[in-house]
Amino acid sequence: MEKESDYTFLPRINTPADLRALAVEDLPKVCDEVRRYLIDVLAQNPGHFASSLGAVELTVALHYVYDTPSDLLVWDVGHQAYCHKILTGRRDAFPTNRKYHGLRPFPTPTESPYDTFACGHASNSISAALGMNVATLMHGQKERHVVAVIGDGAMSGGLSFEGLNNTSDTPNNLLIVLNDNNMSIDHSVGGMKQYLLQLHTSGWYNRLRFGIARRLSSWGWLNDRRKGAILRFNNALKSLLTNQQNVFEGMNIRYFGPTDGHNVVELVRVLREIKDMSGPKLLHIHTVKGKGYEPAEREATIWHAPGRFDKKSGRRIESKAPNAPTRFQDVFGQALLELARQNPDIIGVTPAMPTGCSMTILMQEMPDRAFDVGIAEGHAVTFSAGMAKEGLIPFCNIYSSFAQRAYDNIIHDAALLGLPVILCLDRAGIVGEDGPTHHGAFDMAALRPIPHLTIASPYDEHELRRLMYTAQLPGHGTFVIRYPRGCGRLSEPNCPFEEIPVGRGRCMKPGHDLAVLSIGPIGNVAADAIAQVEQETGADIAHYDLRFLKPLDTALLDEVAKHFQRIVTIEDGVIMGGMGSAVLEYLSDKGCHANVRRLGLPDEFVEHGSPAELYRQLGLDCEGVARVLREELTQARRD
Repeated sequence: MEKESDYTFLPRINTPADLRALAVEDLPKVCDEVRRYLIDVLAQNPGHFASSLGAVELTVALHYVYDTPSDLLVWDVGHQAYCHKILTGRRDAFPTNRKYHGLRPFPTPTESPYDTFACGHASNSISAALGMNVATLMHGQKERHVVAVIGDGAMSGGLSFEGLNNTSDTPNNLLIVLNDNNMSIDHSVGGMKQYLLQLHTSGWYNRLRFGIARRLSSWGWLNDRRKGAILRFNNALKSLLTNQQNVFEGMNIRYFGPTDGHNVVELVRVLREIKDMSGPKLLHIHTVKGKGYEPAEREATIWHAPGRFDKKSGRRIESKAPNAPTRFQDVFGQALLELARQNPDIIGVTPAMPTGCSMTILMQEMPDRAFDVGIAEGHAVTFSAGMAKEGLIPFCNIYSSFAQRAYDNIIHDAALLGLPVILCLDRAGIVGEDGPTHHGAFDMAALRPIPHLTIASPYDEHELRRLMYTAQLPGHGTFVIRYPRGCGRLSEPNCPFEEIPVGRGRCMKPGHDLAVLSIGPIGNVAADAIAQVEQETGADIAHYDLRFLKPLDTALLDEVAKHFQRIVTIEDGVIMGGMGSAVLEYLSDKGCHANVRRLGLPDEFVEHGSPAELYRQLGLDCEGVARVLREELTQARRD
């Protein structure tokens, strides 16, 4: 780690007010020091690397021009906000970023007054910032500025367009900064990307326009009614002369740019010029993801979140040990390719995460059979449903937390008609350092009430392959498969494809003292805890893998209820409404009075940290589960 004495400006900046005390000519040096500090810290403490490097100059310029935190900056997603954290009093704590009990992974008002809104999911900044700007105007705070910062990838999300549409006809003075690096996590896709690549506006034209607007305003001639008419006439004339329609100005949102997002002095000049203009505005800047670190500039997808690396050589330090179990994501990608080879109707769909979910394996061999639809989860589901309606079999892979954004689409467009859409919910359960916005906590409880839906979770990698094979067979309708991030436990993940009877669980181990019901890979933790307690106590504990949350294996539950008075359920999802609730409801309806102890995620948002740290905190590690089993065995003896 570099020492504080290695920096000239950074140790003097504890708040944005300190930054604003510097001369504008010093800002390029500030940006260089911030970038050096980011590289130094993130080499040892992994995080979202390339996005934050690409937004350094923009962040410095925004805090230099605007009076934060009185003026409000609203970040979209938050991958790019590390420079923002460093400039807002969190520099010394930044090495704890994403660590257990350390700085949070994304901006949140619970951590700092400079963080104005919750980040983590994409495309919400425009809507939130518009709401804030309307509130400030209604409170008579016309001098407060609100700025939304959004990337080109997040601009593809439907909520962004809804926000733009509302911004266009709601009185506001919002500034939207479009950070266009033509690179979200994987490459940005879709018509908006192509449009942004071609969009241009002359700097000379904008300066002339500013001057005329100021002169007309000083004469008192440019009122709101006349301004709207002039703006419409101006947009029409410019479209005629340039043979190009600007979609933003077509919505009566003033467009400025594009400009170089790495020229901090020019950014300050432009922001100062447009800062006090009334009405909605959009500043379009071009940036390079990974700017200032050559390996990240060259391979931005890999360096989005590269893990630990050697900052001098650029060599990434692999954390996976040789012969370690394969990631569930790789098992999914390989199984999808094998199934697609067997069945020409199988299609892959993902909303902007082909690398993360390993759909790239299919894309490389069959590029016409896989679709990256951009950050648009609702569209991904309905697009898949449309293909399913006409005879294709789409595997739609969405991270569990992001699938929440497609809840209505799952109900209305897939399940209602029983269409054969196979929803693979990646990153289910605890995901670790990305924290509460990314934990896949709610999928089972949220999806369980939906009719015509099958919900399953594999115990291991072999079960994932078998469930994927089963789901694409005729007659199963909309099929959900949830599985976690990272490695399973099998050193050899491949196995023959076999059909699993839908709604059928299995007995992993017989016993007579206590019954444990689990669903998904957390069943491996249950098995470890059972083995530990049995060795300690000589007890005989039965273990059942439900496999399916819906339909429940009622024959298995009847058998358990017949032989056991004490039952423990274990799941890697919220305890309210999840698998344990489903078991309780069934047993209650049958008039069974067995004692059921439910283990799962609590009724609160789980913080960030390594999965091991969080499972221990939640009592869902081996020792935590073993402790509950001991308690239940003790109580059973008393009964």
